Amino acid sequence: MAESFAQIGPIELCFEDLGPADGEPLLLVMGLGMQLIHWQDGFCELLRERGFRVIRFDNRDAGRSSKISGGPRPNIARALVGDRRVAAYSLSDMARDAVGLLDHLEIERAHVVGASMGGMIAQLMAIEHRRRVASLCSIMSSAGRRRDLPRLRALGALLARPPRDRERFVEHMVKVFRMIGSPAYPPDPERLRELAGRAYDRGFSSAGTARQLVAILTAPARVRALRTVEAPTLVIHGSADPLVRPRAGRAVAVAVPAARYLEFAGMGHDLPEPLWPELADQIAANARRAGPRVGLSSAAA
Repeated sequence: MAESFAQIGPIELCFEDLGPADGEPLLLVMGLGMQLIHWQDGFCELLRERGFRVIRFDNRDAGRSSKISGGPRPNIARALVGDRRVAAYSLSDMARDAVGLLDHLEIERAHVVGASMGGMIAQLMAIEHRRRVASLCSIMSSAGRRRDLPRLRALGALLARPPRDRERFVEHMVKVFRMIGSPAYPPDPERLRELAGRAYDRGFSSAGTARQLVAILTAPARVRALRTVEAPTLVIHGSADPLVRPRAGRAVAVAVPAARYLEFAGMGHDLPEPLWPELADQIAANARRAGPRVGLSSAAA
């Protein structure tokens, strides 16, 4: 599927509408520093087989979407103490980007699935734009409580400035993915190299990743706001997540009324291929809780 671009105010988002055109719209929101390709093709195909019109996109400051220039320089130390003045933008701004993409595609309501930071963005969509979210799936994410901040050792690996040379960049990212990945489901190193190479070629921005992290660190906790979520909600976490503790996922599930919580033994901070069929089934089952079939593309509300 060819990549397309949507102008959302001053931000241009790169996205792929994988179809099918008559499927129920499902928006995939990726995490810190990651790109639309990290929703891997095989997983997207499983979602398509379950009747979804799959849409994936690069968040601002990632991949081929707009890189933010100007504004404050990323200051992680000040962000860690919650100083919002160092944020170039907020997670709420990123949620508005995603809603703007739905507007661009003339989709009134969509099922929304977010991973890691993408889960936070998806939560805010369900809180602040509730009419647009038919169902919510938050994967390996948190409600923004200070005690649930990412573990610094693993986070340091994500934030380390990668080499500029392509080959060394690829090997660096393979090490990162192995560090945060699932101990029960070791990834194929060659597949990791292929994915890292594609990310390098599409456009990786370490400064953009730092700006995204500042948005995470300066975001208000969402525990109270999550109690207002009306969309059927599924929370998925790995028992062996080295970046975001499982208790963070459980806190999201406790906060959202009638949310379902699913924890996979041995899963880390990734989406291991052996679990793709079960993950796709669970996402589809949660979507069915939204009731009658979600409408196809129509004039945005």
